[in-house]
Amino acid sequence: MKKYLPYIFILTAGIAWGSLGIFTRNLVIYGFTPKDIVLVRNFGGLVVMTVLFFFMDRNIFRIKLRHFPFFIGTGIVSVMAFTLLYFTCQQHCSLAVSAILLYTSPVFVMVMSALIWKDKITKQKLLALFVTLAGCAAVSGIFSGNLTVTAFGFITGIGSGFFYALYSIFGRFALQHYKPYTVTYYTFLCAGLTSLLVASPAKVISTFSLSPSVPFLAVCLVLIGTVLPFVMYTKGLAEVESGKAAILACMEPVSAALVGVIVFGEPMTMSVAAGLLCILTAVYILR
Repeated sequence: MKKYLPYIFILTAGIAWGSLGIFTRNLVIYGFTPKDIVLVRNFGGLVVMTVLFFFMDRNIFRIKLRHFPFFIGTGIVSVMAFTLLYFTCQQHCSLAVSAILLYTSPVFVMVMSALIWKDKITKQKLLALFVTLAGCAAVSGIFSGNLTVTAFGFITGIGSGFFYALYSIFGRFALQHYKPYTVTYYTFLCAGLTSLLVASPAKVISTFSLSPSVPFLAVCLVLIGTVLPFVMYTKGLAEVESGKAAILACMEPVSAALVGVIVFGEPMTMSVAAGLLCILTAVYILR
Protein backbone atom coordinates (compact mmCIF):
# COMPACT_ATOMS: atom_id res chain seq x y z
CA MET A 1 0.00 0.00 0.00
CA LYS A 2 2.89 2.36 0.81
CA LYS A 3 4.05 2.02 -2.81
CA TYR A 4 0.78 3.49 -4.07
CA LEU A 5 0.48 6.35 -1.55
CA PRO A 6 2.21 8.96 -3.78
CA TYR A 7 -0.23 8.10 -6.59
CA ILE A 8 -3.15 8.39 -4.16
CA PHE A 9 -1.86 11.81 -3.04
CA ILE A 10 -1.78 13.06 -6.66
CA LEU A 11 -5.21 11.65 -7.47
CA THR A 12 -6.57 13.26 -4.29
CA ALA A 13 -5.11 16.59 -5.43
CA GLY A 14 -6.84 16.28 -8.79
CA ILE A 15 -10.17 15.46 -7.16
CA ALA A 16 -9.85 18.44 -4.77
CA TRP A 17 -8.95 20.82 -7.62
CA GLY A 18 -12.00 19.57 -9.46
CA SER A 19 -14.21 20.75 -6.59
CA LEU A 20 -13.25 24.39 -7.18
CA GLY A 21 -16.38 25.06 -9.21
CA ILE A 22 -18.56 24.59 -6.14
CA PHE A 23 -16.94 27.59 -4.47
CA THR A 24 -15.96 29.81 -7.41
CA ARG A 25 -19.37 29.73 -9.11
CA ASN A 26 -21.05 30.86 -5.92
CA LEU A 27 -18.43 33.55 -5.23
CA VAL A 28 -18.99 34.97 -8.72
CA ILE A 29 -22.67 35.41 -7.81
CA TYR A 30 -21.53 37.78 -5.04
CA GLY A 31 -19.44 39.86 -7.44
CA PHE A 32 -16.03 38.19 -7.27
CA THR A 33 -13.90 38.55 -10.41
CA PRO A 34 -11.29 35.96 -11.49
CA LYS A 35 -8.55 38.21 -10.07
CA ASP A 36 -10.42 38.43 -6.75
CA ILE A 37 -10.59 34.63 -6.62
CA VAL A 38 -6.86 34.38 -7.39
CA LEU A 39 -6.21 36.72 -4.45
CA VAL A 40 -8.41 34.72 -2.06
CA ARG A 41 -6.84 31.40 -3.11
CA ASN A 42 -3.21 32.42 -3.03
CA PHE A 43 -3.09 34.87 -0.13
CA GLY A 44 -5.61 32.85 1.86
CA GLY A 45 -3.51 29.75 1.29
CA LEU A 46 -0.43 31.60 2.51
CA VAL A 47 -2.16 32.71 5.72
CA VAL A 48 -3.51 29.22 6.49
CA MET A 49 -0.18 27.51 5.88
CA THR A 50 1.73 30.10 7.91
CA VAL A 51 -0.46 29.47 10.96
CA LEU A 52 -0.58 25.69 10.44
CA PHE A 53 3.15 25.20 9.97
CA PHE A 54 4.03 27.64 12.79
CA PHE A 55 2.40 25.30 15.28
CA MET A 56 3.18 22.05 13.47
CA ASP A 57 6.91 22.38 12.66
CA ARG A 58 8.78 25.67 12.35
CA ASN A 59 11.65 23.92 10.57
CA ILE A 60 9.42 24.06 7.50
CA PHE A 61 10.24 27.79 7.22
CA ARG A 62 13.99 27.21 6.97
CA ILE A 63 15.49 27.51 3.50
CA LYS A 64 18.74 28.72 1.98
CA LEU A 65 18.51 32.03 0.14
CA ARG A 66 20.22 30.61 -2.94
CA HIS A 67 17.29 28.21 -3.41
CA PHE A 68 14.66 30.97 -3.37
CA PRO A 69 14.52 31.15 -7.21
CA PHE A 70 12.92 27.67 -7.18
CA PHE A 71 9.97 29.12 -5.27
CA ILE A 72 9.74 32.16 -7.49
CA GLY A 73 9.39 29.56 -10.22
CA THR A 74 6.64 27.53 -8.54
CA GLY A 75 4.81 30.51 -7.04
CA ILE A 76 5.04 33.38 -9.50
CA VAL A 77 6.18 31.88 -12.81
CA SER A 78 3.83 28.90 -12.48
CA VAL A 79 0.87 29.37 -10.11
CA MET A 80 0.28 33.07 -10.71
CA ALA A 81 1.02 33.04 -14.43
CA PHE A 82 -1.01 30.01 -15.43
CA THR A 83 -4.04 31.15 -13.43
CA LEU A 84 -4.11 34.61 -14.99
CA LEU A 85 -3.48 33.25 -18.49
CA TYR A 86 -6.22 30.64 -18.07
CA PHE A 87 -8.81 33.21 -17.01
CA THR A 88 -7.71 35.48 -19.89
CA CYS A 89 -8.10 32.61 -22.35
CA GLN A 90 -11.66 32.04 -21.13
CA GLN A 91 -12.50 35.63 -22.13
CA HIS A 92 -11.38 35.04 -25.73
CA CYS A 93 -12.27 31.38 -26.32
CA SER A 94 -15.01 28.99 -25.37
CA LEU A 95 -14.67 27.23 -22.02
CA ALA A 96 -14.13 23.94 -23.84
CA VAL A 97 -11.18 25.29 -25.82
CA SER A 98 -9.72 26.92 -22.69
CA ALA A 99 -9.91 23.63 -20.79
CA ILE A 100 -8.28 21.48 -23.46
CA LEU A 101 -5.48 24.03 -23.99
CA LEU A 102 -4.77 24.06 -20.23
CA TYR A 103 -4.55 20.27 -20.19
CA THR A 104 -1.79 20.24 -22.77
CA SER A 105 0.40 20.61 -19.66
CA PRO A 106 1.35 16.90 -19.42
CA VAL A 107 2.91 17.17 -22.89
CA PHE A 108 5.17 20.01 -21.73
CA VAL A 109 6.02 18.19 -18.49
CA MET A 110 6.95 14.98 -20.30
CA VAL A 111 9.15 16.75 -22.86
CA MET A 112 10.91 18.99 -20.30
CA SER A 113 11.45 16.07 -17.91
CA ALA A 114 13.08 14.10 -20.72
CA LEU A 115 15.36 17.03 -21.60
CA ILE A 116 16.30 18.01 -18.03
CA TRP A 117 16.35 14.71 -16.13
CA LYS A 118 16.57 12.27 -19.05
CA ASP A 119 13.29 10.64 -18.02
CA LYS A 120 12.37 8.01 -20.56
CA ILE A 121 9.39 8.68 -22.81
CA THR A 122 8.05 5.14 -22.84
CA LYS A 123 5.23 3.66 -24.92
CA GLN A 124 3.26 3.35 -21.68
CA LYS A 125 3.57 7.10 -20.98
CA LEU A 126 2.73 8.06 -24.56
CA LEU A 127 -0.35 5.82 -24.54
CA ALA A 128 -1.48 7.24 -21.19
CA LEU A 129 -0.84 10.79 -22.46
CA PHE A 130 -2.87 10.20 -25.64
CA VAL A 131 -5.75 8.65 -23.70
CA THR A 132 -5.64 11.50 -21.16
CA LEU A 133 -5.76 14.24 -23.82
CA ALA A 134 -8.64 12.45 -25.53
CA GLY A 135 -10.44 12.17 -22.20
CA CYS A 136 -9.91 15.84 -21.33
CA ALA A 137 -11.17 16.82 -24.78
CA ALA A 138 -14.30 14.74 -24.33
CA VAL A 139 -14.99 15.96 -20.79
CA SER A 140 -14.54 19.59 -21.84
CA GLY A 141 -17.12 19.14 -24.59
CA ILE A 142 -14.76 19.87 -27.45
CA PHE A 143 -16.44 17.17 -29.56
CA SER A 144 -19.90 18.66 -29.11
CA GLY A 145 -21.23 22.18 -29.32
CA ASN A 146 -19.85 25.28 -31.02
CA LEU A 147 -16.30 26.22 -30.12
CA THR A 148 -14.82 29.70 -30.42
CA VAL A 149 -11.13 30.53 -30.58
CA THR A 150 -9.02 33.57 -31.41
CA ALA A 151 -5.30 33.80 -32.08
CA PHE A 152 -4.76 35.68 -28.81
CA GLY A 153 -6.94 33.20 -26.94
CA PHE A 154 -5.00 30.27 -28.41
CA ILE A 155 -1.67 31.80 -27.34
CA THR A 156 -2.86 32.49 -23.79
CA GLY A 157 -4.40 29.01 -23.58
CA ILE A 158 -1.21 27.25 -24.64
CA GLY A 159 0.64 29.58 -22.26
CA SER A 160 -1.59 28.49 -19.37
CA GLY A 161 -0.76 24.85 -20.10
CA PHE A 162 2.97 25.61 -20.31
CA PHE A 163 3.12 27.58 -17.05
CA TYR A 164 0.89 25.02 -15.33
CA ALA A 165 3.48 22.40 -16.33
CA LEU A 166 6.31 24.43 -14.81
CA TYR A 167 5.06 23.70 -11.27
CA SER A 168 6.09 20.08 -11.75
CA ILE A 169 9.48 21.16 -13.13
CA PHE A 170 10.43 23.83 -10.57
CA GLY A 171 8.83 21.73 -7.83
CA ARG A 172 11.01 18.75 -8.67
CA PHE A 173 14.15 20.92 -8.39
CA ALA A 174 12.99 22.24 -5.02
CA LEU A 175 12.13 18.77 -3.73
CA GLN A 176 15.76 17.76 -4.18
CA HIS A 177 16.57 20.08 -1.27
CA TYR A 178 13.39 20.41 0.81
CA LYS A 179 10.41 18.44 2.03
CA PRO A 180 7.00 18.89 0.34
CA TYR A 181 5.58 21.14 3.09
CA THR A 182 8.45 23.61 2.68
CA VAL A 183 8.06 23.66 -1.11
CA THR A 184 4.32 24.24 -0.84
CA TYR A 185 4.70 26.99 1.75
CA TYR A 186 7.25 29.06 -0.17
CA THR A 187 5.30 28.58 -3.37
CA PHE A 188 2.37 30.31 -1.71
CA LEU A 189 4.56 32.90 -0.04
CA CYS A 190 5.54 34.06 -3.53
CA ALA A 191 2.12 33.56 -5.14
CA GLY A 192 0.22 35.05 -2.18
CA LEU A 193 2.25 38.24 -1.96
CA THR A 194 2.22 38.71 -5.73
CA SER A 195 -1.57 38.28 -5.86
CA LEU A 196 -1.88 41.43 -3.73
CA LEU A 197 -0.66 43.35 -6.77
CA VAL A 198 -3.25 42.00 -9.24
CA ALA A 199 -6.44 42.53 -7.21
CA SER A 200 -7.78 44.94 -4.61
CA PRO A 201 -7.66 43.48 -1.08
CA ALA A 202 -9.97 46.26 0.20
CA LYS A 203 -12.62 45.39 -2.39
CA VAL A 204 -12.43 41.67 -1.57
CA ILE A 205 -12.70 42.31 2.18
CA SER A 206 -15.71 44.57 1.67
CA THR A 207 -17.43 41.81 -0.31
CA PHE A 208 -17.17 39.48 2.70
CA SER A 209 -19.85 41.50 4.46
CA LEU A 210 -22.48 40.85 1.78
CA SER A 211 -23.50 37.49 3.24
CA PRO A 212 -22.30 34.95 5.84
CA SER A 213 -21.97 32.55 2.89
CA VAL A 214 -19.11 34.57 1.37
CA PRO A 215 -16.48 33.99 4.09
CA PHE A 216 -17.60 30.35 4.34
CA LEU A 217 -17.13 29.84 0.60
CA ALA A 218 -13.77 31.63 0.73
CA VAL A 219 -12.54 29.37 3.55
CA CYS A 220 -13.64 26.26 1.64
CA LEU A 221 -11.92 27.58 -1.49
CA VAL A 222 -8.68 28.03 0.43
CA LEU A 223 -8.74 24.79 2.44
CA ILE A 224 -10.34 22.29 0.04
CA GLY A 225 -9.55 23.83 -3.33
CA THR A 226 -6.06 25.16 -2.62
CA VAL A 227 -4.09 24.07 0.45
CA LEU A 228 -5.13 20.40 0.44
CA PRO A 229 -4.49 19.70 -3.28
CA PHE A 230 -1.19 21.59 -3.48
CA VAL A 231 0.17 19.82 -0.39
CA MET A 232 -1.01 16.43 -1.69
CA TYR A 233 0.33 17.01 -5.22
CA THR A 234 3.72 18.18 -3.96
CA LYS A 235 3.99 15.17 -1.62
CA GLY A 236 3.20 12.87 -4.51
CA LEU A 237 5.62 14.66 -6.82
CA ALA A 238 8.44 13.85 -4.39
CA GLU A 239 8.03 10.14 -5.26
CA VAL A 240 6.53 10.09 -8.77
CA GLU A 241 8.12 11.13 -12.09
CA SER A 242 6.95 14.57 -13.22
CA GLY A 243 5.39 13.25 -16.43
CA LYS A 244 3.35 10.61 -14.65
CA ALA A 245 2.30 13.10 -11.95
CA ALA A 246 1.04 15.57 -14.55
CA ILE A 247 -1.07 12.89 -16.23
CA LEU A 248 -2.49 11.62 -12.93
CA ALA A 249 -3.43 15.17 -11.92
CA CYS A 250 -5.77 15.22 -14.93
CA MET A 251 -8.20 13.53 -12.56
CA GLU A 252 -9.28 17.16 -12.04
CA PRO A 253 -11.65 17.34 -15.05
CA VAL A 254 -13.17 14.01 -13.98
CA SER A 255 -13.90 15.45 -10.56
CA ALA A 256 -15.13 18.74 -12.04
CA ALA A 257 -17.51 16.90 -14.38
CA LEU A 258 -18.93 14.85 -11.50
CA VAL A 259 -19.34 18.01 -9.41
CA GLY A 260 -21.29 19.54 -12.29
CA VAL A 261 -23.57 16.52 -12.49
CA ILE A 262 -24.08 15.97 -8.74
CA VAL A 263 -24.06 19.54 -7.40
CA PHE A 264 -25.28 21.67 -10.31
CA GLY A 265 -27.52 19.14 -12.04
CA GLU A 266 -25.60 19.25 -15.32
CA PRO A 267 -26.38 16.34 -17.69
CA MET A 268 -24.09 13.31 -17.82
CA THR A 269 -23.70 13.15 -21.59
CA MET A 270 -22.09 10.31 -23.53
CA SER A 271 -19.16 12.63 -24.25
CA VAL A 272 -18.57 13.28 -20.55
CA ALA A 273 -18.92 9.58 -19.69
CA ALA A 274 -16.43 8.65 -22.44
CA GLY A 275 -14.01 11.27 -21.18
CA LEU A 276 -14.20 9.99 -17.62
CA LEU A 277 -13.55 6.45 -18.84
CA CYS A 278 -10.51 7.61 -20.86
CA ILE A 279 -8.91 9.41 -17.92
CA LEU A 280 -9.53 6.52 -15.53
CA THR A 281 -8.00 4.20 -18.15
CA ALA A 282 -4.87 6.41 -18.26
CA VAL A 283 -4.59 6.15 -14.45
CA TYR A 284 -4.78 2.35 -14.77
CA ILE A 285 -2.08 2.33 -17.47
CA LEU A 286 0.30 4.24 -15.16
CA ARG A 287 -0.39 2.06 -12.11
